[in-house]
Amino acid sequence: MDFNFARNANTDWATWKNYLRQAMEFAEELGIPRDKIQSLANQAGDLLAQNVAPANPEQQLLKELWTVADQTERQTLARLMTKVVNQ
Repeated sequence: MDFNFARNANTDWATWKNYLRQAMEFAEELGIPRDKIQSLANQAGDLLAQNVAPANPEQQLLKELWTVADQTERQTLARLMTKVVNQ
């Protein structure tokens, strides 16, 4: 798995979701609990919102939602993204 986060973020939506799914599966294989994975997703959301330009309309929407959300809402967005990529 290619762990270059910024490079993998700059792709189409389907590829981005697949990358996130693979990262989650890898974390689960390492025995990382689901709540910790969701916490890491929250940190990744902060990183992306601050440092990576959205590569597609879906990422742009997520960035806009992330920007206006409070911490509780961001945690919800992170949990929802983990659900989306596991579909």
